[in-house]
Amino acid sequence: MKFLVVLRAVAVAHAIAVCLQPFLAGAYLNGSGAAMRLHEPIGHGAASLVLVQLLIATLYWRSGGRGSAVVVTVLLLAAEGIQIGIGYSRQLALHIPVGVAIVAIACVFAAWTFRPAAKVEVPS
Repeated sequence: MKFLVVLRAVAVAHAIAVCLQPFLAGAYLNGSGAAMRLHEPIGHGAASLVLVQLLIATLYWRSGGRGSAVVVTVLLLAAEGIQIGIGYSRQLALHIPVGVAIVAIACVFAAWTFRPAAKVEVPS
């Protein structure tokens, strides 16, 4: 159960970080250079959070939780690696839809961690 509490905290922090990204990109398109200067480090921060999330999701799974937490986190990690690469190469036709997918998956995953299905069942 203790790993689920930590997983919730990390998943929510990660979801908040990725949800900030479209707002910063939009502010940049409105002329704010400062927004783009924040977009990059927050993106790297989100990638760091998803690495931490992978560690916690693995501990959660090994303590009796659902393995799907690890699978979803690995998918997020891969998507964010791709996202960083296509962002630096300025491929906005890919960067935007991949970003939308990351935001959706991260938010759904964070919400899932609060559902009863996420609770670890202690064997009796």
